[in-house]
Amino acid sequence: MIMKLTRRAALGSIAAAGLAFGAAAPSFAADMTFTLATSGSETDQRSVAMASVFAPMVAGFADYQPGYNGTLFAQGTELEAIARGNLTMSIASAQELAQFFPEFSIFATGYVHQDAAHQVRVFNDPLMDPFKQKVEDELGVKLLSVMYLGRRHVNLRQTREELDVQTPADLAGVNLRMPGTDAWQFLGAALGASPTPLAFSEVYTSLSTGAVDGQDNPLPTVVDQKFYEVTKQIALTSHLVDLNYIAFSLETWNSLTADQQLTVQRAADAAAAYGRLKQLDKENNLADFIRSQGVEIYTPDLAAFREHVQGQYAGSEVAASWPEGVLDRINALGN
Repeated sequence: MIMKLTRRAALGSIAAAGLAFGAAAPSFAADMTFTLATSGSETDQRSVAMASVFAPMVAGFADYQPGYNGTLFAQGTELEAIARGNLTMSIASAQELAQFFPEFSIFATGYVHQDAAHQVRVFNDPLMDPFKQKVEDELGVKLLSVMYLGRRHVNLRQTREELDVQTPADLAGVNLRMPGTDAWQFLGAALGASPTPLAFSEVYTSLSTGAVDGQDNPLPTVVDQKFYEVTKQIALTSHLVDLNYIAFSLETWNSLTADQQLTVQRAADAAAAYGRLKQLDKENNLADFIRSQGVEIYTPDLAAFREHVQGQYAGSEVAASWPEGVLDRINALGN
């Protein structure tokens, strides 16, 4: 059971992108610092969006100080750091939130979100209100906006001649790196693989040495982290339309003036919108580059993967934590 903490966090939900980009920061002295911790690199599209869009919009009253590659706090510990008052912001996953609140696993379930637009509709829908409120009340963290990470695919060291992945059965015995949370490990097993917990910063080396057989991430991450140098194939499973939340200290949020809160919210929404468009563009244009590096890219039997993955969740302990009717409401917001 999670103890209620006194630490509080920032910023609410997604606003109109046009308003966000057009908002001018109030002319206050920069008398506070917003620290952000992320496991991503400086060139990761989420990092770029926060540095190039969020930071300038809050510059009138706050200095923005990011820490990349897990240098400020290790991956998976950022939310606790915010709750303790040691960090202002993080780019948090639904899987991380599910460690505290199991019901968040619904947003980390294979083949639930349909695309980037569906993510935004879900985040803005009243169905999210109880989820957001619980994170504020019990963890002192405010979820400001949803960031699109991309469609996750299976990326392997073996050539396709050695291992042709068409159905989940073909992943039997494959050591697939997944982050260490229960939600991630469940998804890896649902795909048919043997999930191996491993910090993101260790993935490249582990692929290079053969400590793991593969990893799953969107194409922009494969390029950003140069995973194409140590892998031979990508099966376009699209098993998770992945997302992150811009998480903000509620304590810091409550210390802001109303004008500052509005600016921070607009800055978060603008950064999320910018990052979403850039990430979609990269996804649409990176396959040819990856192929040029000697990696084969192909589409497996998606119907077989979808049926198998969803079947693993049905009746599981993971699904038992989902509030009644929420999955149907999420599906109703789809295309």
